Amino acid sequence: MSFFTLFTLAIGLAMDAFAVSVCKGLALKKMSLKKAFITGAYFGLFQAGMPVIGYFLGISFRDYITSIDHWISFGLLVFLGIKMIREALKNEACSTNDSVAFRVMIVLAVATSIDALAVGITFAFLNVNLVVAVSLIGIVTFLLSMIGVRLGHIFGARYKRAAECLGGGVLILLGFKILLEHLGILSQIF
Repeated sequence: MSFFTLFTLAIGLAMDAFAVSVCKGLALKKMSLKKAFITGAYFGLFQAGMPVIGYFLGISFRDYITSIDHWISFGLLVFLGIKMIREALKNEACSTNDSVAFRVMIVLAVATSIDALAVGITFAFLNVNLVVAVSLIGIVTFLLSMIGVRLGHIFGARYKRAAECLGGGVLILLGFKILLEHLGILSQIF
């Protein structure tokens, strides 16, 4: 998997955390760099850790399904992308507070990183440098989450829905890219 593809995947995965960070920033009465950093750290660590767990789950049964691994990767990414877009289009307002306490952040971090667990399973079937992939996912999520807190504080929830739709679209496109590469169709086009 190329660096560009990994970077695009990292951005797509980070969009859930970004959207929640926007809500967190919206809830802040006063902008706090410390709260933005803590938010970014929780989301970045969990987004980086979940693909590792998914990867090891995936390699445990990789030998049994190598003939259809590209279909599994495609299905998981498209499913996750559609799920993100559907959730974004629901008419829900931001419902978070400005607390960065462990009990608050751990729930948000796990909830926003479940998609990364599924992506980690797809890594087991692809030619991916796991260390580079999870590092990139963690760093991108950390930075976008900090930016999300700041944007949420400045602009409110205007960008939450667009960010989630963009992330879902990216995951769907990556799913198609993986499938078309495995079927040899992309190499015929380019």
